[in-house]
Amino acid sequence: METTTSKVGKAIRIPGPDHPITISPAEGRVRVTGAGRVVAESMQALRLEEKGYPPVYYLPRNDADKSLLVRTSIATIVRTRVIVTYYSIPIGGSKSEYAVWTYEKTLRGSCQH
Repeated sequence: METTTSKVGKAIRIPGPDHPITISPAEGRVRVTGAGRVVAESMQALRLEEKGYPPVYYLPRNDADKSLLVRTSIATIVRTRVIVTYYSIPIGGSKSEYAVWTYEKTLRGSCQH
């Protein structure tokens, strides 16, 4: 497994034979709740599985109740030159801080390696 280090010192595992990552359509309906309320629900969710981590689900933004989300001041740029913005779900308490990641836009230009 190839590993690099991010700017904050966290190890980043690179997908490969020793560290597989798979993305597939989720089976059935995926529902996200907080404090007994439906935050998002979708029949079009994707399931991402990464070795050593629990599965993560990606739901279309239009399938979320945006009135229950609060945009944070945090945004990052990932290796693919996509801006990621984070949202919290206040009704879910502290475990729901930065719980929602959205991909806002792709930066223009080519990436030099």
